[in-house]
Amino acid sequence: MTEVSFARTFLTSLDSRPANLSPDHVEDARNFPARPPYILPRMPTEMSRPLGGGARGPAPGQERSVTVTLRSLRNPPLDIKLAAQALGTSLLDVKQAAAARARIPADKLKILYNKRPLPDSKVLSEVLGDDPPTAVVFSLMVIGGAAAVLPEEAAAAALEVDDGLSVKAKKGAAAVEQPQFWTDLNGFLMQRVKDEETAAELTTVFKNAWESNKAKP
Repeated sequence: MTEVSFARTFLTSLDSRPANLSPDHVEDARNFPARPPYILPRMPTEMSRPLGGGARGPAPGQERSVTVTLRSLRNPPLDIKLAAQALGTSLLDVKQAAAARARIPADKLKILYNKRPLPDSKVLSEVLGDDPPTAVVFSLMVIGGAAAVLPEEAAAAALEVDDGLSVKAKKGAAAVEQPQFWTDLNGFLMQRVKDEETAAELTTVFKNAWESNKAKP
């Protein structure tokens, strides 16, 4: 009957204690059982560190830059190198710089990267990504071929003129008689057929057909 005696003694000791804890009861933390600390698991990929704790971005004038090379393997062959271009430079600015060196109107140039045309609104950082190289090579398409290259005198004038107001545009048959019409047509056809020889052949066919039709009585 030892178990019965132990149960009676235990119940008697419980009866002597208060059933509810007092409002000001405080448990001694030293009596708590020891528990190991909970550690969060490691993340699969590390988070990027923000600029802080002494880390700073590049000082003004020391921003990263890239050397841009523009090449055209077709007629006319071009190899233009633009050094120290900021990553915030737009492709329109790159095109205008290339146009000034090649004596070609900017609207006759198209920049390609990985065989894809690039819009003028993009900047170099958007094209090259988060880890840009120090040098990049773009392909350059000249719409109209060698006919788009201006003489040196005309090139200087083209940079200052042609706001569309000083020259009165011709219409109808008079516009077709202008050499610029056939140059623009050749450029349009080359954009469509993606082949310079085919575009030149089609332009010649159209021009001969027009001249034959005009020669009829």
